[in-house]
Amino acid sequence: MNTLPRTVTNPDIGDKVTFLKTAAETNGEYALVEVELAPGGGNGLHYHVTFIEVFDVIQGVLGIQYGKEIMSLKAGESATVPLNVVHRFFNPSPDKPVKFRTTIKPARHFEEMIRIAYGLANDGLTNKKGMPKSIWDLSILFEKGESYLPTLPLRIQKGLFGLLAYIARLKGRDKALLKYYSV
Repeated sequence: MNTLPRTVTNPDIGDKVTFLKTAAETNGEYALVEVELAPGGGNGLHYHVTFIEVFDVIQGVLGIQYGKEIMSLKAGESATVPLNVVHRFFNPSPDKPVKFRTTIKPARHFEEMIRIAYGLANDGLTNKKGMPKSIWDLSILFEKGESYLPTLPLRIQKGLFGLLAYIARLKGRDKALLKYYSV
């Protein structure tokens, strides 16, 4: 039986994600990943309305901005980001990676989103920040990731990206992206 690799890498941003427990393995209750975040790497401010994230640091220092507060978590420390809280995570080190585990509860479409994003990057279909070059791929990724920006009202984001994702599905982009997360 053909299976997906447990570890995926993103050549644009230099990150590595290993799926320790997938939604299929936990009946959707949670997903557990181990992340090696490149020096200076991280993501932008966002929030989730359908799942929480628990960060557990294994090695190095992980920066987490939680609302306006910035925390520096060291090995053995953890933080939980509840629903609707604006946050981001980042590696404050200029020369050392940070390794941490993240639990996503419930699992939702997190694995699909990561596999699509990293697959597109490996195929040269993202910019240097790891964002899809195609608005259609971005809309599918945005929909699966269920992550929202704090700068626009949620209704506008859901409406706009929902419409774009609908058009992307009409164009068959969802089927083209299956190769990244389906066996």
